[in-house]
Amino acid sequence: MANPPSDTTIFTLSTASLKLDTADDIRPHLKTLVESATVSEIRLGGNTLGPGACEYLASILSSKRSLHTADLADIFTSRLLSEIPPALSSLLTALLPLENLRTIDLSDNAFGLNTQAPLADFLAKHVPLKHLVLNNNGLGPKAGVLIADALTALADRKNEARKEGRDVPALETVVCGRNRLESGSMAAWAKAFRAHCNVRVVKMVQNGIRQEGISVLLREGLKECSVLQVLDLQDNTMTIVGAKALAEVVGGWHEITELGVGDCLLGANGAVLLAEALGKGANPALRVLRAQYNDIDAKAVTALLTAAKKGLEALRRVELNGNRFSEDGAGVVGLRKLLEERRKRAGGEKDEDDDEDGERGSDEWGLDDLSDLEDEDEDEDEDEGDPAAKEDDSDEEIERDGKAEKVLADADREESSKVGQRKDADVDELATELGKTII
Repeated sequence: MANPPSDTTIFTLSTASLKLDTADDIRPHLKTLVESATVSEIRLGGNTLGPGACEYLASILSSKRSLHTADLADIFTSRLLSEIPPALSSLLTALLPLENLRTIDLSDNAFGLNTQAPLADFLAKHVPLKHLVLNNNGLGPKAGVLIADALTALADRKNEARKEGRDVPALETVVCGRNRLESGSMAAWAKAFRAHCNVRVVKMVQNGIRQEGISVLLREGLKECSVLQVLDLQDNTMTIVGAKALAEVVGGWHEITELGVGDCLLGANGAVLLAEALGKGANPALRVLRAQYNDIDAKAVTALLTAAKKGLEALRRVELNGNRFSEDGAGVVGLRKLLEERRKRAGGEKDEDDDEDGERGSDEWGLDDLSDLEDEDEDEDEDEGDPAAKEDDSDEEIERDGKAEKVLADADREESSKVGQRKDADVDELATELGKTII
């Protein structure tokens, strides 16, 4: 086993790939955890723990008052649905009283409607919670509502604790991606974000959220989050409907540094609306815009260039691969030149878009690799001056809605695969960074 020395503040079994069913199975692996009086972080991901093992682990964790980060991702692979609730309940019951526990990652565990109860109960009560990572848990819309409702209840408990004079952190990070939340749970999530209006990082990628749900989430929830810094809604469905909502609310996020709307069927007109909103100068901190695979055309790219010049002085990275324009177009050339000039002025390193492992560079600059562009249709260019073509936005929306059905069907197929077997590099990186945070 690969436990760290006993004087470290991090305890890990994350590379062991152990199958631990009972207390006797797990006991030999927890010696350093038992001995440590100052452990601040545990990493248990990649093992599979049964109810007996979790109950014994919980008896140890309950006394670790210095613990601030719990990485419990991917700890129930191959477990029966009947095993998960008691195992999860043991762990979360032990963690609940730990007043320094700020960060919890439960990604890649199956928490559907039949297994979410212990999680919802914990989330509603753990007042110290600051960073929550739930990625690829198979929630579905009904369980998604229950989780969102629990977060709303958490906000009430935080407020009550503050009235009692306790020093209570705001919930700053919510990652809930690849969970098939769909539009039906968005009213509950909007309410949760209204309650936690100081949230700074929201990532809800690949959730099968349609344009109406996106609109509710934005207009009735995230609009109130004035200190939002990172918003990632990639691989959901916006169309012109969601684009209008985003354009309406984005001006209220004065601190936003990263906006992800890639693969959202934003469309050319939707991209223009977003660009015009960003060009008003209300988002001076925006550094990264991800808008790949959105049917964005040359006109929309020109609008983005104009916005970058007028209102986005900090913009340094724009991702546009998979759209419909020529790489040699004036807008693309101008945008690339502008971002390169900014990089040189700032003394930044030239970004290598993808390293050998396919990861993004840590300090991103410029345009992404435009290797998957589609040619803009010639007849669409001819229609630019035709008033009838401009008025026929409804046809465009219908076409995009048809594409949306395919996107959602693909997402459903992916979600039906076994939970706990897939990893998300962005979320893993975020969880690592949160784990490094000194609370």
